[in-house]
Amino acid sequence: MNPAWLALLLAAPRMNGIAVTPYSEQGLSFAAQVDEPAALGATHISVVVQWAQNNVASNQIAPHPKETQDEAVIRRLIRRARARGLGVMLFPIIWVERRGPDLWRGTLRPENPALWWLSYERFLMHFAELAREEGAEVLSVGSELASMETEEGRWRELIAKVRARFPGKLLYSANWDHFAEVPFWGALDLIGLTAYHRLTELQPPSQPDEAALREAWGKVRVVVLDWRAHHAPDRPLVFTEVGYPSTVGAAYRPWEHTLGGAVDLEAQRRCYAAFVDTWRDDPALAGVFFWSWWGAGGESDVSYTPRRKPAEAVLRSFFGARP
Repeated sequence: MNPAWLALLLAAPRMNGIAVTPYSEQGLSFAAQVDEPAALGATHISVVVQWAQNNVASNQIAPHPKETQDEAVIRRLIRRARARGLGVMLFPIIWVERRGPDLWRGTLRPENPALWWLSYERFLMHFAELAREEGAEVLSVGSELASMETEEGRWRELIAKVRARFPGKLLYSANWDHFAEVPFWGALDLIGLTAYHRLTELQPPSQPDEAALREAWGKVRVVVLDWRAHHAPDRPLVFTEVGYPSTVGAAYRPWEHTLGGAVDLEAQRRCYAAFVDTWRDDPALAGVFFWSWWGAGGESDVSYTPRRKPAEAVLRSFFGARP
């Protein structure tokens, strides 16, 4: 990496972001998915886009008739964000239609790996071109593809091709429990990882208090920063997804979006507050994107969105206090 470019990355203000998943306008317009994060004080949004493959053994990735967003909407959303002064990260992910606990994008095993890589390159280069055309600042080259991460040569070759098309910063988004195994961090500008770490061993309906959650996040912070100091000290750290459903058990299984528990807005707020208290003033954190801003939200909603919930006030405070 060019030393001057690295210095700019390390000195840049933190990206305070929210992820948006613009599938429909049910409960929230596409315009509001930009305007409301901006009003909260966010500096960036992560625009999540997806193509699909039928199952973990499939070789083909393609637009899905229901799960792939309207590209005209994506372009309008990015343009609106830039007009509001927000930076944009484009975040392509793979939707696995036939999925389960061990059948998801982290466990892909294509029948013909060569064909899968050709299809993945087509998928990624398509969005690299869109990101370039619309002026996105950051592009993710992959998300949570743990079983495919060992193919270091293929990843480095693909990243080089993306750089030839997209002039902005590149990151890869590793799963929260698999970031240390990624062998190609050196080819990227930013270290990206999700943040769905288990914060308690108390099983629902028992719940930890805020002090216990801060202690848990403090331990995670030590592990992450120790690894970075020894293996990637020159790469800024970005949490690409920080999210908690507003339900009982949010701290126990934060990665599970269908917990099925009773609504618990305070459980979500406590988890948000513990993250913020741990990372607010840490210069090692180059960016964070909270998952996610969509739907009606509100007091009866059990999904990840902090919209119209106590967690929204935590975000407002965090964004307002940004470095």
